[in-house]
Amino acid sequence: MADLATPKYKCITHVIFDMDGLLLDTEKFYTVVQERILEGYGKHFDWSLKSKMIGMKASEAAQVFVKETGLEGILTPEEFLRQREDMLQYMFPECELMPGAERLIRHLHEHGVPMALGTSSHRRHYELKTTKHKDLFSLMHHVVVGDDPEIKQGKPSPDIFLVAAKKFEEPIPQVEKVLILEDAPTGVAAARNAGMSVVMVPDPNLDSSLCQGADQVLNSLVDFIPGDWGLPPYAEK
Repeated sequence: MADLATPKYKCITHVIFDMDGLLLDTEKFYTVVQERILEGYGKHFDWSLKSKMIGMKASEAAQVFVKETGLEGILTPEEFLRQREDMLQYMFPECELMPGAERLIRHLHEHGVPMALGTSSHRRHYELKTTKHKDLFSLMHHVVVGDDPEIKQGKPSPDIFLVAAKKFEEPIPQVEKVLILEDAPTGVAAARNAGMSVVMVPDPNLDSSLCQGADQVLNSLVDFIPGDWGLPPYAEK
């Protein structure tokens, strides 16, 4: 019955999803690959470093990786990305959906709620990651990827969400009517910087202090209640 109650938050008209770690279970692949790379230098990859990289554009994340691991002068960001790419390209086509993702996307589409995707992933990686889920992702009104020429700066800059919002059909939604769903602290900051509301679904390993900027924090998309945001409620079972 909670889904039929008065909205707890701002009433929303448009929804923009992040992808990695929110809709698709890709973060485990990044972790495995980055652990392998660091092992070659006698170092260890941990969550304090991962939390700084999640949600960033690849080039920016690579700079953080090299600097934070003390590999400057030993490993360039470009070489790090090359090594990472060599392994990830074989893993991405096997991506699985995160719990609750398909139900929410299909529900919003069925009720005519405009949806878009705003991902830091480049177009090539987006295509690889969605290999098994083309039908579901086709329900998005549009997709904005990290190498879109309109994206001048990656998250936590608001660029990607502002660009995604203006690509909806007229009338373009007011920023306060747009809801962002994210898993990363940088994505939450980007939503805030765009003036949009944001629901965070963080990895359970993420330090809770990094989740404080979100309007709502959930354990899973399974726990998302559309009615909390003035969206059409799920049908009662």
